[in-house]
Amino acid sequence: MHLTAVILTKNEARNIVPCIESLLWADEVVAFDCYSEDETTDLARSAGARVIKHPFRNFAHQRNAALDAVESDWIFFVDADERATPELAREIRQVIERKDVNGWWVPRHNYIFGRLTRGAGYFPDYQMRLLRVGCGHYERSASEIVVLEGADGYLTQPLIHYNYENMAQFRAKQRTREVFEATTLHQQGVRLRPHTLVLQPIRHFVWRYFTLKGYQDGWHGLRLCLLLAYYFGWRNYVRLWHMRRSGELSNSEN
Repeated sequence: MHLTAVILTKNEARNIVPCIESLLWADEVVAFDCYSEDETTDLARSAGARVIKHPFRNFAHQRNAALDAVESDWIFFVDADERATPELAREIRQVIERKDVNGWWVPRHNYIFGRLTRGAGYFPDYQMRLLRVGCGHYERSASEIVVLEGADGYLTQPLIHYNYENMAQFRAKQRTREVFEATTLHQQGVRLRPHTLVLQPIRHFVWRYFTLKGYQDGWHGLRLCLLLAYYFGWRNYVRLWHMRRSGELSNSEN
């Protein structure tokens, strides 16, 4: 089975080389780049990856474009701030020989602000990243999901994810995703009512902190759950309201 590791990139000069180095056990590594303005593509080539450039529309579209562009039996999607371990590499090499499973969920260890985070939905944080080509595609603009044909399975070895190094990076990434998250809410038919901007942050915090056990990470977990409630429970809905008012959204959007 031919396996290609695909990294979605945009101005990832800081991360791209160690990411590629953790994937050199694959038959091929591809940096699927949406026209980076830094040294990402040059560094990727020098580290042993093939570079394919493709314009970015949304996260699901970018992954689907990579599935169409790369000729391989299997594709393993990795973000530039993620690292594969030797243990994960061995497990992936074993499971792709199976004929009864077309997609594998990969657990992630998320390091947020330098701490391994066990609560708030960040562990085991399974992501559908290992796909048999031709058996699945991604949907939704943000927080994309996989529509898989056939059976799925769960790996045991984690992918290491250096999620947010500091507060500035956290805020920048959330603001970048706001448009895509608001578009997803719109596609889901979310209706905005006067009480939405009050109740949604509370609901999101309760879900993260109590249901998903954010409390087990102590002060770090409390701060993280408050931040996520602010962005996912308030700012994304505010952005949805502004985009509807301005006419940026339509029911025909992908």
